Amino acid sequence: MSVEEHKKPVFRELQADDHDPEITEISSLCFNCGKDGMTKLLLTKIPFYKEIILMSFECDHCGCKNNEVQSGEKIQEKGVLIRVSVTSPIDLNRQVIKSDYATVKIPEIDFEVPPQSKRGEITNIEGILSRCIAGLEQDQPVRRTLDPESAEKIEAFIQVLIDTKKCEKPFTLIIDDPSGNSFVENLNAPHVDPALTITYFERNKEQDHLVGIYEEELKEIKEEEEEEEEETDAVTGDDVTPDTLADEVLHFGTNCPSCNAPCETNMKLTSIPFFKEVIIMATNCEACGHRTNEVKSGSGINEKGVKITLRITDPIDLSRDVLKSETCSMSIPELDFEVGAGTLGGKFTTLEGLLVAMKDQLTGQNPLMCGDSATLALKEKMQEFNEKLDNIISGKTFGCRIVLDDPAGNSYLQNVYAPEADPEMEIVYYQRTFEHNEELGLNDMKLEDYEENE
Repeated sequence: MSVEEHKKPVFRELQADDHDPEITEISSLCFNCGKDGMTKLLLTKIPFYKEIILMSFECDHCGCKNNEVQSGEKIQEKGVLIRVSVTSPIDLNRQVIKSDYATVKIPEIDFEVPPQSKRGEITNIEGILSRCIAGLEQDQPVRRTLDPESAEKIEAFIQVLIDTKKCEKPFTLIIDDPSGNSFVENLNAPHVDPALTITYFERNKEQDHLVGIYEEELKEIKEEEEEEEEETDAVTGDDVTPDTLADEVLHFGTNCPSCNAPCETNMKLTSIPFFKEVIIMATNCEACGHRTNEVKSGSGINEKGVKITLRITDPIDLSRDVLKSETCSMSIPELDFEVGAGTLGGKFTTLEGLLVAMKDQLTGQNPLMCGDSATLALKEKMQEFNEKLDNIISGKTFGCRIVLDDPAGNSYLQNVYAPEADPEMEIVYYQRTFEHNEELGLNDMKLEDYEENE
């Protein structure tokens, strides 16, 4: 295999001049006639959406054909819980991206669509209800003959779904996706949508198993690797101390978050003056050129949360160092704009770099705000918002405030007057609420007498 072939991304965009799209052909059983047919697989990307696997089956013996699309997107670090308050027919037109692992609920009518009962799809809220109605009506003629009582109950519930589809009464649509790959359109984008609530959560053991992650097996592998490292250290006589570890850059293999090709991630423990130790991880993919960096706190969760507000009054403010943890939300009140916790991940950069990353995340990676799926009105809103954001980044607009709110207390913004107080920056430490502790997983922790058996 040549070096150029090795550097090709696993998931490539469809191009007319690509003479070798790398289609995989597999001989497989035809469920219609029982003979061998042919399945073709193509790994590709949908712009502004994600990686997908196209599958096409055809049997030359009976002529049976079948096409299917599966997600090739990686499982996100956290799951996502989306709540939408539907109060008008306009809300029914919200675009929805639902993954295979998502559970759809409507509490008002005690309705639920379990995960993996349907394939992932791109639709809207009305489309979800229409498919559920069509699915329930499909076998009604047979039920009326074999089980009239059940058919009557289902018919009554179908009518409830039809009334819900007409939006005669307000209802709440909940999408619970452990894989973190579901989305619902924000009708007020790029501003905050009061009817849309998005919460990111840590998966439990059952949810890990649902998406194909088995923590126990990984733990056993990790323990075996640690034992091998201890044996190697005993043979070589290497002494690893915190001081030597702080000076060392660690390397480990991973997959590119953009093209999924194998690449290497570098990790380094460093100390930020007037703050704390952090872990910086940087990934550089040689296949597609994608670069990314992420920051993790090296000292756990603080006793109090922190809210940092900076008023930009000079272009030099944009060069301030900033550490935004993965639990930190960011807002610009003058633009009525907010980025939730977990959206950008952990970043250690300048304020200008953070704003640029936020703009790229909003315009380049949101599947419902860009590309063919975006409406003309939304594109005009996004263009107007981008112009205002560009004016802040380029230092043409002053007086706006940047607010970092981190319940874990692990975010930092450089004080250029240190150790004196910064007249343009306000730092407030606050006690976390129950909801904050719930998102951080602290309510489930046993902090006292945890060695005792319950």
